[in-house]
Amino acid sequence: MRNNLPSDWKKRIRHILLDLDSRIDSTLFSSAAGARELYERFSTFMDRFYVGHWKRWVIVEPLSEAATLGLGGLILLLALAQPAFRETADEDWLKKSDLAVAFLDRYGNPIGSRGIKHNDSIPLEEFPDNLIKATLATEDRRFYDHFGIDIGGTFRALVTNAQAGGVRQGGSSISQQLAKNLFLSNERTIERKVNEAFLAVWLETRLSKNEILKLYLDRAYMGGGTFGVDGAAHFYFNKSVRDVNLAESAMLAGLFKAPTKYAPHINLPAARARANQVLDNMVDAGFMTEGQVFGARRNPATAVDRRDENSPNYYLDWAFEEMRKLVDTFPRSYTERVFVVRTAIDMNVQQAAEEAIESQLRQFGRDYHATQAATVVADLDGGVRAMVGGRDYGASQFNRSTDALRQPGSSFKPYVYTTALLNGFTPTSKIVDGPVCLGNWCPQNYGHSYSGTVTLTQALTRSINVVPVKLSIALGKGAKNPAKAGRAKIVEVARKFGIVTPLPDTPSLPIGADEVNVLEHAVAYVAFPNKGKAVTPHAVLEVRTGAGDLVWRYDRDGPQPRQIIPPSVAADMAGMMSHVVSEGTARRAILDGIPAAGKTGTTNAYRDAWFVGYTGNFVCGVWYGNDDYSPTNRLTGGALPAQTWHDIMTAAHRGIEVKDLPGVAAPAKPTADVAAKTAASDDDAKPAPPPILTKRGADILVRVEKMLDQAAKTIGKTSAGEPVNPARSGALSPTSSGGGAENLAAATSSDRAAPAPSKN
Repeated sequence: MRNNLPSDWKKRIRHILLDLDSRIDSTLFSSAAGARELYERFSTFMDRFYVGHWKRWVIVEPLSEAATLGLGGLILLLALAQPAFRETADEDWLKKSDLAVAFLDRYGNPIGSRGIKHNDSIPLEEFPDNLIKATLATEDRRFYDHFGIDIGGTFRALVTNAQAGGVRQGGSSISQQLAKNLFLSNERTIERKVNEAFLAVWLETRLSKNEILKLYLDRAYMGGGTFGVDGAAHFYFNKSVRDVNLAESAMLAGLFKAPTKYAPHINLPAARARANQVLDNMVDAGFMTEGQVFGARRNPATAVDRRDENSPNYYLDWAFEEMRKLVDTFPRSYTERVFVVRTAIDMNVQQAAEEAIESQLRQFGRDYHATQAATVVADLDGGVRAMVGGRDYGASQFNRSTDALRQPGSSFKPYVYTTALLNGFTPTSKIVDGPVCLGNWCPQNYGHSYSGTVTLTQALTRSINVVPVKLSIALGKGAKNPAKAGRAKIVEVARKFGIVTPLPDTPSLPIGADEVNVLEHAVAYVAFPNKGKAVTPHAVLEVRTGAGDLVWRYDRDGPQPRQIIPPSVAADMAGMMSHVVSEGTARRAILDGIPAAGKTGTTNAYRDAWFVGYTGNFVCGVWYGNDDYSPTNRLTGGALPAQTWHDIMTAAHRGIEVKDLPGVAAPAKPTADVAAKTAASDDDAKPAPPPILTKRGADILVRVEKMLDQAAKTIGKTSAGEPVNPARSGALSPTSSGGGAENLAAATSSDRAAPAPSKN
């Protein structure tokens, strides 16, 4: 190899490297010289624009700073808008909200609908001119002039709200409101407003002004479960939007701001006042004269009376959200957006639940200082048979069964006792009810007393607070921090039951200090009568297309029950919890001839009152309290919640086969003599009048009837000429054995006396 190379090869390589180095140095030197010369020329040129003295600090520097801050702000806004723009990544973004669902009850009867069906059958040209003008005058007067954001309108709204000290005027354009309806939520955050603004501009680049206006009119929520002005016209006025007059157009346009507040079927005076404001806006905007709107002012619109229509709106809202999540799991190749859904609701049970809550709140809500309630009834498959999310859907659409988090109190204790049974304890295991402290926290029992040595069954029946805390310590025995380790086991078991809300580790967790919602808490109890199998709460049983083709079925495609505890443990827990109903804090929940079990719950300061119970057929959870977290007047879970549970479950079991409850013996039906002897005491124990006439009330009515008959006979004799001795006849004498008006009033008031709050 060495012989094949020339003798001076090293010298040649050295020369090549030196040549390369010199070329690099020359290039760098020339570049630097050229750059220096270019910079000097640029500096000489820019010197012509030099501004000194006051002009620099008054004009140049502020503009430079504004440009710098503006660029930084633009970058920040773009970063905040990224989540919103991801919503538009789907090519089907326009149809994403185009989901229309018709709901049926479990027997196939229509109960309502939800969602938005894009309806092109009414083009924008056929919408009444009055409605278009009313909408533009009220929502966005410069709609056809701006680029998606009305800067002048936004500034005007900011000034108006600042002067008023609150939100008095909205600054969002129609494009922004449509962007919110299509892609965003109603939360009031800066991030949402930024996303809304960017998406509004994005919509303006994709759609024409008329298309945006048409989508807004078709998809805005208008109250009463309706979307779009055509649906609202049919719902409120029983006519097509093509046929609405000026007064009706003004009322419809007034709904965009607050459809619940101004819905005419709920608050007609407020709706008419809002419609009058819309007419003022039309005059101010120059769309009409005062003379043209005078007739609409004198003859305001009247909505169809729908007070007798009973739609399970809380249930439908929740079912629609479940359906939206379910549709996302369908194959992307599936393009159908109109469905008919059969749900698990039983309208008889739903109506009974609504009536029971309204009856209790109407009669005793003021006495107990309780203004709201919620309940969920489900079968052992997890199908929700009834749901009440509040006292009045028209007044508040907030669903307290699914969205409100409240402390469960002692109704959380079954998870603690289940954990104990899973770790070697038995229902007859004994534990000392005595003082215990974890750091500075020392739990107290109701009544601030102790019972000494008790069994787990006795502790659960009496709802003793100290025992669950001691159990949590015993469950973590051997760990560095026994109480913390024991609580971790309790949380793990609660998760298996179906509690998904956060359960922070606090010393008071075993006695229900953490928050849950009514839906998950009630359905979690299904594991007890279901032989240890937990289920998933659901509304949807079957999904079909508009043409009737089966798409999805819960028993085939839904999550199956999962075994979380042994059947023996579930039976032991049911046996323990049955004592709560038969002889403990929930005696008002006793069902005639139906085995039942459950647990009451009452939180600190009586803010929340619960009863969650079950039979071999159903599980039901009931909550009472106040939205503002204010305390009630010593309302406990054994009072209104237990009585409401009794009324609902009595209706739910009517006409069905009562199933056995594993671990609980069927109660013996009382004889006629025993029932007669206990009727009076039972009436006194109930927090509300019973759903049927009591024996005492029937006797009073019989006596009154006899008195009236006797009085009628006496009057007949008098008319024939025979004198009457009132003292001897005794017809209406207050001292007669028949009772008279005073005795009748006393007896009636005795039957209907409000109960004293009882122990948890």
